[in-house]
Amino acid sequence: PLMKVSDQLTWIAEAVLNEVLAIAWRGLVERHGEPRCVVDGQERNAGFAIIAYGKLGGLELGYGSDLDIVFLHDSAGERQETDGEKSVENTVFFARLAQRIIHILTAFTPAGVLYEVDTRLRPSGASGLMVSGLAAFEQYQRESAWTWEHQAIVRARPVAGEPRIAQAFEAVRREVLCRPRDPAGLRTEVREMRERMWAELGSKQPGVFDLKKDPGGIADIEFVVQYNVLAHASDQPSLTEYTDNIRILEGLAACGLMSPDDARLLTEAYRGFRDRVHQLTLQEQPAVVSDEEFVEDRAQVQRIWREHFGT
Repeated sequence: PLMKVSDQLTWIAEAVLNEVLAIAWRGLVERHGEPRCVVDGQERNAGFAIIAYGKLGGLELGYGSDLDIVFLHDSAGERQETDGEKSVENTVFFARLAQRIIHILTAFTPAGVLYEVDTRLRPSGASGLMVSGLAAFEQYQRESAWTWEHQAIVRARPVAGEPRIAQAFEAVRREVLCRPRDPAGLRTEVREMRERMWAELGSKQPGVFDLKKDPGGIADIEFVVQYNVLAHASDQPSLTEYTDNIRILEGLAACGLMSPDDARLLTEAYRGFRDRVHQLTLQEQPAVVSDEEFVEDRAQVQRIWREHFGT
């Protein structure tokens, strides 16, 4: 079944990430020593963690999915450097660690490539630092992040590294998602972002339906879910508990924010679209089908979209 497949693909990716982090960490520690710092007069280790976004964060990996990941460290205070003979600043250590992780994951080998990696969801995107300090990440999310970045954090969760950072990240995520927002302004921002995606990424070929990007498809369902979390988590913090769309839809119905029938329709459509994407990926085909497929599912998704966003 689809959900079992995605769970197992997700668990494989998490196992790989933890092992790759361990390999990269050992290599750098042998060369430079452990990263350390002094905070409030107390010396401690400086930790590192990998945060998953997108399909990996939402426990929804498919065959051939890339990994959307963000790297965080919690080095702070004084004497932020490694304790080896060839000591380097912790920021240098963590930047090299991230580069090494990406290299291992994406290297071509006789057995193929482990995963393609996308790190553009880090603060400030492709122009930002490869590894963010935890304090800087918190400040960015509270003060500078765009609405679409808060949408992305709906599906984000820690998957490898220092538990202390994982706990801090989850606290920031809850705080950001539970922030009170103006419903009308939020609705406009989410709708305009999706309309830009339709225009730029949707299929231009007549007679076809892009399962992921076209109106009535996967992205519409994801945006409806993310909008509802951002709009209502301040009153219903339980909506932040899960990162996968299916359980969030169940939560929206349980809270009375979506009718059980609409939650069921979106769930069934989402599963049907993703199952078809899995089949096409295994055949090395793009996620595009005839527009004669999924006619009723698409119509129901578009109806629910219009009820939320008016277009």
